Amino acid sequence: MNKLEKTAEMLDEAQFWSLVEASLKNTKNQEEQEAFLIQALEKLTPKELIGFRLRTDKLLYDTYDSRMWCAGYLMNGGCSDDGFEYFRNWVISRGKEVYEKAKENPDSLIDQKDCAEDDLFDFESFWYVALEAFENQTREELYDYIDEENFEFTEDNYPSFEFDWNDDEPESMQKLCPQLYAHFWN
Repeated sequence: MNKLEKTAEMLDEAQFWSLVEASLKNTKNQEEQEAFLIQALEKLTPKELIGFRLRTDKLLYDTYDSRMWCAGYLMNGGCSDDGFEYFRNWVISRGKEVYEKAKENPDSLIDQKDCAEDDLFDFESFWYVALEAFENQTREELYDYIDEENFEFTEDNYPSFEFDWNDDEPESMQKLCPQLYAHFWN
């Protein structure tokens, strides 16, 4: 195997979404989707595995905003910082079309209302599929090979924003995500 070097290069976006779409077509639940992705990712190079994780982090970064958090809060009956990460991983795991629509308008996630597992719209382990595939393939930790100085889309660099909703004022949530509010708010 070639010597592993740190990288900040994301996996090609089309290749990323192709892997996610294949995982959706070939599985029935998150457990199967996770196993499918790990197996598919193990066929990539170590650099591509790092790139898959970095692409995931960029997609998470791009959906770190108040409206998406409101959607996660409504759909999951609450949403902590970690819960918001897992919710956005779930959104990514639903494929490019769902992700792009949700990024534009999180209320569009009403179309996914029947896709909860264990009554939650989250997929924490999606975030770790590249880590597991990398370790299986190299016996190394993927995090050790992320060039953090040149990769800006990390949790530490998330944009700051003001919440434009408050669960003490349900109408503020209804205004942002009317369909999700109508379906999920009790």
